Amino acid sequence: MTDHERLPDPELFATGRMQRALRLAGNRDLRADAAQLARLRQFAQADDPLADDVVAMIHAMPRGEGRALFEQALAEGIDSVDNPPPPLVAFFRDVEATPYWVDFDRIDNGARSIIRTGLLGMFPLGDMSLMGGYLASRAVKTLVHTGDLEHTAARRLAETASWWIDVTTPGALRPQGDGMRAALQIRLVHAFVRDAMNRRDDWDYDAWDRPVNQVQTVGTLLLFSLVFLLGTQLLGIRYTQQEREDVMHLWRYVGWLMGVDDELLPGSEADAWRLLWLLAATEFIPDNDSKRLANALLAQNANIGAGLGPLSGVVGSASVSLHAAISRMLIGGANADFLGLPRNRLTDATVRGIAAVTFAAETARMRVPGATWLQQKIGELTRSQYLAQVSKALPLDRSYSRPMDTPVDGAA
Repeated sequence: MTDHERLPDPELFATGRMQRALRLAGNRDLRADAAQLARLRQFAQADDPLADDVVAMIHAMPRGEGRALFEQALAEGIDSVDNPPPPLVAFFRDVEATPYWVDFDRIDNGARSIIRTGLLGMFPLGDMSLMGGYLASRAVKTLVHTGDLEHTAARRLAETASWWIDVTTPGALRPQGDGMRAALQIRLVHAFVRDAMNRRDDWDYDAWDRPVNQVQTVGTLLLFSLVFLLGTQLLGIRYTQQEREDVMHLWRYVGWLMGVDDELLPGSEADAWRLLWLLAATEFIPDNDSKRLANALLAQNANIGAGLGPLSGVVGSASVSLHAAISRMLIGGANADFLGLPRNRLTDATVRGIAAVTFAAETARMRVPGATWLQQKIGELTRSQYLAQVSKALPLDRSYSRPMDTPVDGAA
């Protein structure tokens, strides 16, 4: 095979539902060649120098001082900090230089399109984006070594959802907005975790690449953007082409804030599909650690019935079946079987029925004046109620700072 011959489709793109999704997206041939694949793999050795320098600065300062300076600059701007250290200046000056392609009106329109999916949009977030991410065996090595997501699955899932809400609220990504701050906080979290993994003596760079590298970060971005769009469409949500492009524009900016290299950032939905193909071919290769994390998420779904007495087992089993059925819609039977996701044909039929009803309701929404605006308001309300309920049940870290204290077990 020469460098310019197209490679065969990976497992993720061999499923019937993914082929159907491709037809809906224009039925493009996404196959890349070996040279394109090799170019992507170069980014698996790339970090985020600006954020990494801030972490080094924080470690060099007395405990608490560096983090306090970062938080001050995050809330009030770098100009509010007296004699700021050079790494902090470099980081925030770069962030302040908004790229020419950013259109905040489009970003807000994309956020409104996400909001109107309401709680239904939460299902793809956990069952497709998160579960699909577990297929990336090299990326999950960081999660396994920190132990955080496996041991506190409920809290981490809830905090991921709250972060997602922060960055997908209209206006939140404008300068000094809550979404912009949330994106930069997660960028620093990634740098702290990367630093912790780099100081371990058991990190296998040859097998696992650089920890929290550029490929893994943009992979996470695609799970929240393109996979979310695909997942909600599989569940019956409808979007116009402009709405989908605006959602992708929102996440392009979030990715830029999180330090993703400009070359990797998809400029359109079509770009995102091609990048997803490359990631499926090179990253979405599950192993036993993928199974461990999938099982932890399934166990969390089973716990939903806790406290219901004799019904707890029935409710927990139904919850697992429902979430597994939604996951299977995206990742396909072979991947789902490998991860140990159960299959229940009755639940599969139920999910298809829900999708059909949702699609009919969405068709009506698109034709009735004012219905889209009303659906957005309902979505805002349900998201607010979700956060309120979760915050009562779990001690959420809305600063997303806990992973910054990742221990370095096994460090040299």
